[in-house]
Amino acid sequence: MKILAATDGSKYALRAVKQAAALLANNKDRTNSITLISVHDDAGLRHAQSFVGKAAITDYLREQSDKDLKSAMKVLNDAGIKHDQMILVGKPAAEIVEAAHKGKYDLVVLGSKGRNAVSDLLLGSVAQRVMSLSKQSVLLVK
Repeated sequence: MKILAATDGSKYALRAVKQAAALLANNKDRTNSITLISVHDDAGLRHAQSFVGKAAITDYLREQSDKDLKSAMKVLNDAGIKHDQMILVGKPAAEIVEAAHKGKYDLVVLGSKGRNAVSDLLLGSVAQRVMSLSKQSVLLVK
């Protein structure tokens, strides 16, 4: 099984990575793997880019992604599960769905921050958008 696990460094995302690891723990198929994906939206930083430069913004986003991936990678290393990582910049839901489609993943796993219903109705969430846009199966972990 090929799993794409989205992480933003939150405790909810870490729970999702742990759940993905548990799915593969009992199945010792050598083709099993998890790809951790971290996506940061740079839209709010475009104005700052004119002051600090594109390289500074790129470095900043890379540092944020490295922080987001650190605990998830530890979980997978400790479990002995084959994994790699993907760092992207853009709209998180769209980038996750596109990566899942292009990479032909069997399952997309992500955490839910569990915002209240009014907030989700007005703003939507990355998890909701991934679920509605993805052709792959999606496992949402609370």
